[in-house]
Amino acid sequence: MMAFVIRRLLYAIPTLFGVCLIIFTLFNLVGGDPAYQMLGKHATETQILELRRELGLDKSKVEQFFDYLKSVATLDFGRSYTTKQQITDMIWRGMPASLSLAIPAFIVEILLGLAIALLVSFYRGTFFDRAVVVLCVMGMSVSALAYILFGQYVFAYWLGLFPISGYDTDILYRFKYIALPAIIWVVVSLGINVRVFRTFVLDEVNQDYVRTARAKGQSEKKILFHHVLKNALIPVLTYVVIQIPVLITGSFLLENFFGIPGLGSITIDAIHNSDFPVIKAMTTIETLLFMVFALATDLLYSVVDPRVRMR
Repeated sequence: MMAFVIRRLLYAIPTLFGVCLIIFTLFNLVGGDPAYQMLGKHATETQILELRRELGLDKSKVEQFFDYLKSVATLDFGRSYTTKQQITDMIWRGMPASLSLAIPAFIVEILLGLAIALLVSFYRGTFFDRAVVVLCVMGMSVSALAYILFGQYVFAYWLGLFPISGYDTDILYRFKYIALPAIIWVVVSLGINVRVFRTFVLDEVNQDYVRTARAKGQSEKKILFHHVLKNALIPVLTYVVIQIPVLITGSFLLENFFGIPGLGSITIDAIHNSDFPVIKAMTTIETLLFMVFALATDLLYSVVDPRVRMR
């Protein structure tokens, strides 16, 4: 196991280098001159040169790239162009708000999606199964923005059940602000989750060991919950764990529309203000998280299924 982990970590080094090279190329070569974009078209050449010197953009591209690699290695991404704050401090301040919304919504959406998927798999081929599939497809076809606007207008503005937007740092009063966006998160994700989990379960239902269990006279309920669910956990685990980085970096639309000062809002503001250091930092962190949790997924395989061996 330790040898497998070490090899995966060594493989991650060239992967991370390649991703950093792509990110640097996109933002520094294709994205244009940040100094010109920050000062606008009416800026003088002297003002642009002074700002480029202040931001370190007067260095060669090779020097800038190695400075970027150093920032990735140390997780010190410098200061924001817009707020002049340390980006690392901004991330640490925004993470609690993002997680306070993401964690409860994510747990509910996964458990509810898996429960509905098992239920429709038990009644597979019936009207109930087909009706749920149709509702899932309809739900997936609606834009997340439509759910947000509908929820804010109907449940917050019209019925007054929730605040339209805002956030409270006090954990006791935070629930009323994150309740509606959390519900919308679950509704938006439920359709795709049910479809995916239903597919995972039905793939196992058609295996030989299920036919053998039926031949031995075991009930459908016992087969589904004792045998099928256990074997379907590997693809479910892959699907769930690989979404965790998105939870940490926040939900862009929900945080922006509901005024939640999380990492999603920070990223959206950085995009609006062409704050390239913040955008690069968030993109890099997302890459690092995906690599870490991809490794964690492989390690968890051996826990869920003892037949899996790390080689």
